[in-house]
Amino acid sequence: MGDRYDVIGIGNAIVDVLARAEDDFLVRHGMVKGSMALIDEARAEAIYAAMGPAIEISGGSAANTVVGLASFGGRGAFVGTVKDDTLGHVFMHDIRAAGVGFAAEPFTNGPSTARSYILVTPDGERTMNTYLGAAQLLSAAEIAEDEIAAAKVVYLEGYLWDPQNAKDAFVKAAKIAHRAKRAVALTLSDPFCVDRYRDEFIALVKDGTVDLLFANESELKSLYETADFDGAVAALREIAKLAVVTRSEKGAIVVTPDKIEAVEAFAVDSVVDTTGAGDLFAAGFLFGFAHGLPHATSARLGALAAAEVISHLGARPERNLAELAREKRLLL
Repeated sequence: MGDRYDVIGIGNAIVDVLARAEDDFLVRHGMVKGSMALIDEARAEAIYAAMGPAIEISGGSAANTVVGLASFGGRGAFVGTVKDDTLGHVFMHDIRAAGVGFAAEPFTNGPSTARSYILVTPDGERTMNTYLGAAQLLSAAEIAEDEIAAAKVVYLEGYLWDPQNAKDAFVKAAKIAHRAKRAVALTLSDPFCVDRYRDEFIALVKDGTVDLLFANESELKSLYETADFDGAVAALREIAKLAVVTRSEKGAIVVTPDKIEAVEAFAVDSVVDTTGAGDLFAAGFLFGFAHGLPHATSARLGALAAAEVISHLGARPERNLAELAREKRLLL
């Protein structure tokens, strides 16, 4: 089978509802700054009513990554579920307009399209409150073998490792990919996810289900229940074929059993909103990985994409990333 896609992402189809907020707003509403909390529809409505002026932007971790990949000139597709409602149509329009394949038909019944209420504090940190809604309807039935086998990389988000039906979809996609001799990548998504499924995530890497792992520094420390970053990296090297760990302004490291490569972050004039920084880092790295670039170059592309997205509101690029990479002489 030919390479129809560089990357196919599987994840929660979510519309982000973003608003600026002060730290005391988070305290009043019982939110842990910088974290992601799953909420029900009643809590979602209460938060929305209390928020200031908001903007709606299509999001979702894996979806953001594949949109970023497309901005680099990569060929991507996304698998997720939405309802036939206003936000569902917003999501479908936006991801297709970004040049990403999205074949799913919206559900006519059941819960409404997922949304994440994202509060951005003056320091650019984002606190997410996510109602999964229709995204939870993702199941193994949505995983098409010919689509998965046609992608160089299958990219999965850690947020999927919660509902059993989504977990089944995750496992099915990984098995199809490996039968077709494709790579499977996973992002740990959030310390919230790691705390719930630490042993299972480690097992996915150790048993070879996951070929490429993405994590940030907090997630990695949570994975190994330690404050010792170097110790966590050493433990990761013992089980991972390839891993990338982002460290905000400290850049990132690429980890293999043989070596560790460090890559610096790109400077930004002002950090406006950190939403999507990890998603866009993964976009750049996966673009380079799918095109056979050296790991360090791929990480530089990731760092560039992350720097672009944190310079404005929203988790998807506003500049064409291929043009930006050529300006920085990272691509020809």
